Amino acid sequence: MLDNALANRLLDPRRWPASRRPCLMAVLRMAGLRPTRQRVALAELLFAGKHRHVSAEELHAEAEKSGTKVSLATIYNTLHQFREAGLLREVTVDASRSYFDTDTSDHYHFYIEDERRIIDIPADAVKVASLPEPPAGMTITHVDVVVRVRKIEG
Repeated sequence: MLDNALANRLLDPRRWPASRRPCLMAVLRMAGLRPTRQRVALAELLFAGKHRHVSAEELHAEAEKSGTKVSLATIYNTLHQFREAGLLREVTVDASRSYFDTDTSDHYHFYIEDERRIIDIPADAVKVASLPEPPAGMTITHVDVVVRVRKIEG
């Protein structure tokens, strides 16, 4: 698994040559993943531009539009493999909806309910005063904060 800072540096598209494929294949290998055709194609879609938040269904639609033939189940599996490898961060907004964030650095999120969209909150904008001691034999790995908002009617 890659640490957050290294993953963000390696996946910064400004560092890539015109053809990203060799770089993405190397990043996948460094993360302990075999660079299969489908993984590389999905990585190209995910990491092509600025950091972003994407659901499995949104990525599936992008893959179809780009001509990449891949099932929704493969999309889910790949997103979870990328998360486990430290390339993505999963943001769960409710029991049936998750987004995957290409920015793995410490930060938080607004979830805009009426748009079903996530936007970033800088880490220094939220102050967590204290955390409980983790259970014996455990360590805290991350604190997720999702602030749910909706447009004011009127």
